[in-house]
Amino acid sequence: MRFADPVFLLLLLAPLGRAWWLWRRRRRPPAARIGFPGISFLAGAPVGRRVRWQWLSPALRLGGLTLMIVALARPQVPHEVRQINSKARNIMVALDISSSMKAGDFKPGNRLMVARQVLADFVTQRDGDLLGLVIFAGRAFLQAPLTPDADLLHRMLKRIDIGMLPDGTAIGTALSMCLNQLKDLPPKASVIVLITDGANNTGQPTPFVAAEAARAIGVRIHTIGVSAADTSGIDKRFIWREGRTPDRLTSTDEMVLKRIASRSGGEYFRATDPEALKKILTKIDPIERREVRISETRDYRELYSFLLIPALLLLLADALLGAARFHSLP
Repeated sequence: MRFADPVFLLLLLAPLGRAWWLWRRRRRPPAARIGFPGISFLAGAPVGRRVRWQWLSPALRLGGLTLMIVALARPQVPHEVRQINSKARNIMVALDISSSMKAGDFKPGNRLMVARQVLADFVTQRDGDLLGLVIFAGRAFLQAPLTPDADLLHRMLKRIDIGMLPDGTAIGTALSMCLNQLKDLPPKASVIVLITDGANNTGQPTPFVAAEAARAIGVRIHTIGVSAADTSGIDKRFIWREGRTPDRLTSTDEMVLKRIASRSGGEYFRATDPEALKKILTKIDPIERREVRISETRDYRELYSFLLIPALLLLLADALLGAARFHSLP
């Protein structure tokens, strides 16, 4: 079960707070009262039914309010779940969207625009494969879980842009998020493709810890360093806007990417132009395909009506009891 609008569950604090307040004051005498010392002889008299059941009205009210709040959160259960058996490769792509990816040394457009277009072509060619996408800058975000739905991936790629996440390069975090998607799948049919133009400078774990984890479960990581071989011909408007020349991969950056790849059994590639990036992505074709069983949820069944009707009945019962049996003078 899931909640379509879980933020409404925060409203449950109101009935819980009210219930706690009523429980605290249940034995306290009223703040202002009139004493009748002449009727002290009634202290041992049996308590009437009305007094014994005086808790019923607030219980009905709080129960009805609680059910209405849960109904507002729209609980749902899977309605149509399909089991899909397919022979597929499992490919997770980790794409850098840090500010350095807007350098215009890849034509046409900047590094991110070119990487996005090349990935879109790559997705189109992956007939039957499962692909997922993680974007990262200062943080990592699962843009698309592993799915055979190429149309979904195309829509997700179109939405990617620089500035969606705080700036930085959290390579280790992105790799860990990719591994979380692949950990229960056949390792020989699984691979991570990391596309970046810089070195890790934030986030946990470190890229080397993530590479060790990938090696432990048998998942290869192919790393792609995106940077033109020569940035002397860069568009001067970029330099004027940013106040600097575009970042280039240093030998130290490349050494880190090579180490990540080698520890996991993958390879490092340097993409100096769009064509090189396309050729590199075709290198994963020899990965062995394995049969994978996927549970795909197509639709969800709404359950709010099963809560809303009892909630209204409880509130109606409270109103009727207040107007009749438990009616009291002001």
